[in-house]
Formats: sequence, structure tokens, C-alpha cells
Amino acid sequence: MKSTYLASALIFGLLSLTLTSFGGEETSLKSEIIMQQDSLLRHVVLFKFKAGTSEKDITKVREAFSALPSKIPQIVSYEWGTNNSPEGLDKGFTHVFFLTFKSEEDRAIYLPHPDHKAFGDVLGPHLDDVLVVDYWSKDE
Repeated sequence: MKSTYLASALIFGLLSLTLTSFGGEETSLKSEIIMQQDSLLRHVVLFKFKAGTSEKDITKVREAFSALPSKIPQIVSYEWGTNNSPEGLDKGFTHVFFLTFKSEEDRAIYLPHPDHKAFGDVLGPHLDDVLVVDYWSKDE
């Protein structure tokens, strides 16, 4: 009786593990699809300006970037700021711009958008380096 119970428990455990293994990948994929539908696409842009760029020119760049949300409706939200980290790990990047999109399709409209391209013309003469990171937000 004891060995029958042990064998049944072992078979049940292996069956559960097998079902979890086969269904786990599908569940993970479904979770990722749901995550993308329920989350937002973040677009983070950091600028490092050329040495000697005037505050006036930096302000012109910032104002041009800040005008994009009123020109490109796919931008859901926008904010910007300047680095104030005491860690000294900024590698010369001073300005960060944070845009939000609802979908990759919206971002795909934004990237080649004529107003975004025109902003690049304002930025270009003053830009030393840029860093861009996009990610799907997660509320975990």
C-alpha cells in the first residue's frame, strides 16, 4: 500500500512537472503579449553636447524637442531634465528626454516623422553623442 501511494505521488509529480514544462513556454509567451498590451513603450534619449555649445543653443535644442509632442500625436507623454547625479558616471551626457508611446507602430511613425527629422537638423550641429534606449514598462 505504501509503495502504491509513493508510486502514485511520483507519477502525479512527474505529470505535473511535464504539463508545467510544456505549458510554461506558451504561458510565458501569452504573458509577454499581455504585458505589451498593458504596458507602455518608453523611449529614453540622452544628449552629450559638443564642448563650447552655448546655453542659448542648448535651450534652442530643448525647446525644439519639447515642441514635438504637440506636432506628433503618437507621443503619449513627454518629459525632460538635466543630469544631477552625484555618482559621476554620466560620461558627459547632460540632458535626458523621456517619451512614451502606446505601441511599436506609434514609435515607427515618430522616428521618420518630418518634424522629428527637422528637430535633428536643429540638434545636429551641437551634438557630440547620443544614447537611446527603448523598453516596455513593467509593473512588477
